[in-house]
This record gives sequence, C-alpha cells and structure tokens, in this order.
Amino acid sequence: MSMQDSSLRIASYNIRKARGLDNRRMPERTLEVVNRLDADIVVLQEADRRLGPRHPAIPRKMIETETDFKLIDVGGNGISLGWHGNAILVRPYVMPSQIDLLDLPGFEPRGAVRMTFDVGPGLCVVATHLGLMRRDRRAQLAVLRDATQHSGHTVMAGDFNEWSKNKGLEPLADRFDVHAPGRSFHARRPVAALDRFAVSHCLSVCGGGVDDSELARRASDHLPVWADIALPVAPSRYLLKSTGSFGSLNSA
Repeated sequence: MSMQDSSLRIASYNIRKARGLDNRRMPERTLEVVNRLDADIVVLQEADRRLGPRHPAIPRKMIETETDFKLIDVGGNGISLGWHGNAILVRPYVMPSQIDLLDLPGFEPRGAVRMTFDVGPGLCVVATHLGLMRRDRRAQLAVLRDATQHSGHTVMAGDFNEWSKNKGLEPLADRFDVHAPGRSFHARRPVAALDRFAVSHCLSVCGGGVDDSELARRASDHLPVWADIALPVAPSRYLLKSTGSFGSLNSA
C-alpha cells in the first residue's frame, strides 16, 4: 500500500489556571489563545485549581461554546478538567481510541495522560507536567519511557520544567528526540524553553513554534508552543487534514 505524509499539529500550553500576568482570571482569554493555535490536539497544564476538589479553571460549557474542540474526560472526579491538571482538547475528527491515566513519582503529586489515536500506523500522545526537581523529572521520564515502550509512534507533550538544554532528559535518549520550539517562559520576557515535545525516532517534526503574540504574553506566565508531526498516512483509509476530517477516527 502506498503511503504519503500528512501532519498533525499538537500544541501544549500551561494556562496557569487561566490567570494572566495582569492577575485577572479570564478563561475566555485563554480559549482565544488556544483557538489561534490552529491545532488538532491541545494539551493543557494547570487546567484546574490546585486545592480542594480541584475545580476547573475554564468552565466546561465555555469550551463547548467558544471552541470547536472536544474535552476529553480525564478528570476522574466528575469536577476537574484534567488529570493532575493535565487536560486534553481534541478536534472531533481525531478522538482517541484509548486513554490511560498515569501517576508519576516524586515529591509533589504529578501525573500524565496516555492516549492512543488511530491515525496512520497509530499514534500515542502523552500529556504531562513534570516536577520542579530534576531528580523527580528524571524518574518521571523513566516511567513515561517504560509506559510507552510498546506504543510505537509516540509524542510526549507538556511543561517539562527543565531549564537545561543538555541535562535532565537522559531517560529519553535511546528512543526519543526532544524538541523545544522556542523560549516559552517567562511570558513577559521568555528566557527558557520549558515547554517541549519528545518525539520517538520513527516520527519527524516538520514545523513548530511559540505563540508570542501580545494576547498570549498577557494570558499566562507561559507561552503556548506547537509542533507539526509528520505522519505516514495510507490514502486509501484516511483523508488528509486539508479535507477537514480523517477517516476511521472514532472512539473504540
């Protein structure tokens, strides 16, 4: 069967509980930034309040009315948008067929969401927000590496919280290339590429960037990042992104 390349845009955005640098909590502003990313899959960090029942930073109804995304239910408690604050928005034509919630080791509670998408030869996307201490991040990345060892084509996306370009990512070295689209923190004066993508060696990144617009610089302390992932797609089974839909993309 002949194959051709298509791309899927994955975006990552630490929304700081929808509280901007002006100290105003404006979920509608956050969603405006998200909409401008033109992504197929968006992973959000800090999508819920941190204390108590972890109420969502963005009302579910607002996501329904202000975006074309579907919220994947990973909250686990009927209240939160995300798992350990990790929330996932997807276009209706690219719904995951399997979802797994992962707890990560470390001094502070952290987690990840592993999702399987039936695009091309299959794609695993992991949404995560790593810890503040490097030793914890290394342990967390080791867990994610092991949790995806049989997942084939894999993309990890999120706030890696790693300031160094060379250290802290060693657990991924044998199977992943780590891509930092640009400096995303602090939004007022970006000096660090904390928000990254780890892409398995069988995939390639054909584009990417950071939204450093005036709106994004106000909406959170992080700037959103995106990566266009090149996927081999069988044209007899799948429609290209340009048609507005992918065939065979349904929940299991």
